[in-house]
Amino acid sequence: MFTGIVEELGEITAVETLEDACRFRLRGPVVTEGAKHGDSIAVNGVCLTVVDHEGDEFTADVMAETLNRSSLGALAVGSRVNLERPMALGARLGGHIVQGHVDGTGRILEREPSENWEIVRISLPAELSRYVVEKGSVTVDGVSLTVVDAGQDFFTVSLIPTTLALTTLGLKRSGDPVNLEVDVIAKYVERMIGDRATGVPVGGTPAAGDGTTGEGAVR
Repeated sequence: MFTGIVEELGEITAVETLEDACRFRLRGPVVTEGAKHGDSIAVNGVCLTVVDHEGDEFTADVMAETLNRSSLGALAVGSRVNLERPMALGARLGGHIVQGHVDGTGRILEREPSENWEIVRISLPAELSRYVVEKGSVTVDGVSLTVVDAGQDFFTVSLIPTTLALTTLGLKRSGDPVNLEVDVIAKYVERMIGDRATGVPVGGTPAAGDGTTGEGAVR
């Protein structure tokens, strides 16, 4: 489990293309401290498993399913990424419960800067719109954010200077893809209500919400 509070802005230092996957090497001095094989690290909101680690860099394998259903397939050498280690048991939950299992992708539609913050409008896949509500929580590229406005095919968030400076959201431009993870509690509530009312689950499982986009869930 993660909290959506990004620990550092890392960088892709190498990409090795495999037959049905790829291997990323990433630099992140904070998240690699004490890291070992098999540990989980969220990369732009996707839970990946540490394959190897040396100095301030680590490698992670990403299967084709994850590349196709998340924005990780667009990463290249030099790309900046949000990095977060799993929360420690008993630690403060600074953001909200984040699994690292991406539910879908959106795109930056519009950025509206102001003196002290920035409003960002992001496209929302139709199958995820029912889980995104005003003042609810949503994860964008691994960053826990509060929804300002929620439409049928978009939502907006307000970004403070710290978020703009310390995460990839300060670097994204209109048209850039972002990973989205909705609040898992909403999905469980929907499932339970559907089962009680009709005996049939409501909505089914959202695309890419079955853990296949979280490598740490399918080691």
